[in-house]
Amino acid sequence: VVDAFVAWLSSLFSCIYAEFGKQWYQRRVRGIPRPPERYCLTGHRMPISRVIFHPVYNVMVSASEDGSIKVWDYESGDFERTLKGHTDAVNDIAFESTGKTLASCSSDLTIRLWDFVGFECIKTMHGHDHTVSSVRFVPTGDFLVSASRDKSIKVWEVSTGYCTKTLVGHREWVRVAAVSPDGKLIASGSNDHTIRIWEIATKECKVELREHDHVVECVAWAPDGCTAHINEAIQAENPRAGKSDGPFLVSGSRDKTIKVYDVSTGSCIISLIGHDNWVRQAIFHPSGKMIVSCADDKTLRVWDFKNRRCTKTIAAHEHFVTCLDFHKSAPYVITGSVDQLCKVWECR
Repeated sequence: VVDAFVAWLSSLFSCIYAEFGKQWYQRRVRGIPRPPERYCLTGHRMPISRVIFHPVYNVMVSASEDGSIKVWDYESGDFERTLKGHTDAVNDIAFESTGKTLASCSSDLTIRLWDFVGFECIKTMHGHDHTVSSVRFVPTGDFLVSASRDKSIKVWEVSTGYCTKTLVGHREWVRVAAVSPDGKLIASGSNDHTIRIWEIATKECKVELREHDHVVECVAWAPDGCTAHINEAIQAENPRAGKSDGPFLVSGSRDKTIKVYDVSTGSCIISLIGHDNWVRQAIFHPSGKMIVSCADDKTLRVWDFKNRRCTKTIAAHEHFVTCLDFHKSAPYVITGSVDQLCKVWECR
């Protein structure tokens, strides 16, 4: 009887602890970055071009115009290692979903694949005729999408390193290409002021979005958890509007604005104005209720897109803030800047 009671008591405490932990986690993840920064990471010798979290381990990775990629422990602030191989600025980096492979692209016209277990370059891919500015894996991890100053977007088979498709249509430098969560679409942003939506299977451009008045610096797809919140935002502006399943997309531009689109209709549904300089990156908060952005006005901003207002502005760096990432499950945001620093921000 005593053993049974102890077992029951243990089970009860486990349930209480699990529920408390879940609520604590949700509060933290729903939080927003708060100053001051937890860590300021130094080591790069030129501006930071991209910062990303590892999808599994407690590390982050930074890429720089100094041609190097650095790995850091974001919980301790410790530097771990440098990956060297590119001979010019590293413009973008991306993990496939398991985090075992890292892709990087550079102004040296190449894309490199790195084994993130042995930390060695396992493949170098050639094919673009100018600076490669963006690289992303498709969700399955077997293909890679790149964008370049040569005005093209290319799809690469990871296992062979071969280019399997080339998408042409932009009239200027393609700054960024992002793959939709279902792996079927690519959204690309360009110096020609447009965003194009491409169907990967057919290479067809399905939609051209012309809402920005300057270079499109960034695009990011909305995760599934955003759909209900975006529909609330649409209906707050127009109560008669019907519900949409999306997909939805956010973009940032040198025209200093952030815009959200319903790709299914090709319409701009939200515009956010407040940055005082080029918007470099804009992503959806893990809660699905907010957008987080950074810009050349040296700030990190949090936006309540339902009410179309900025709810938090952080003077994040002493120079242009070029990039950010929001951890999907831990309460951290990271930023990179022209000041050559990476910063880790805790959310609460």
